Amino acid sequence: MGKRGIATIAALVLLATAGCRIQVDKNDDGKDKNVKIDTPLGGLHVRTDKTAAADVGLPAYPGAQIAADKDGDKAADVHMGFGEWQLRVKVVTYKTSDPQDKVVAFYQKALGRYGDVVECEGNHAVGSPTVTHEGLDCSDDKSSAQVKISDDGSMTSLKAGSKRHQHIFAVQKSDTSGTRFSLVELQLPTGLDESSKDSN
Repeated sequence: MGKRGIATIAALVLLATAGCRIQVDKNDDGKDKNVKIDTPLGGLHVRTDKTAAADVGLPAYPGAQIAADKDGDKAADVHMGFGEWQLRVKVVTYKTSDPQDKVVAFYQKALGRYGDVVECEGNHAVGSPTVTHEGLDCSDDKSSAQVKISDDGSMTSLKAGSKRHQHIFAVQKSDTSGTRFSLVELQLPTGLDESSKDSN
């Protein structure tokens, strides 16, 4: 589910709760840029204007520029929280004229600060390791609400961390010059993995 879908569902649930407060900031085109919904039970905060590589916990590739996605958004920071239940997704997209192999090598090293780095083509590991020390692999675990990575092999990604707290570099394979890539930090709620195992 995309950022807009999460925001819509959460907004409907939260609006049904008494005492909610809504703040919407618009950009120069009049489109919603930042949305903040707070209730006594929790809230939803969506920012699409200020996230950069450092906010995701990774360095920006030298000379790369932040790039807009197909919806015109350059970045997103989505935080949904209800008491101890917290979900956070940060993503930012960049572009550079450098070739993909050079960019992949840069982030292979940069992600090493978070431990083992798994390289994936779609949902399949390339080389070794195939799983991090904390249990993160290339699978697309829909029950854990992971960020969807293309499973047809057209997407190369690097992952580090655990299933609950991931750092991801993703790039679409392309024959065109230059490289367009996304950096993602994903923090899932405590106990989500355990509850999804119980339901299987």
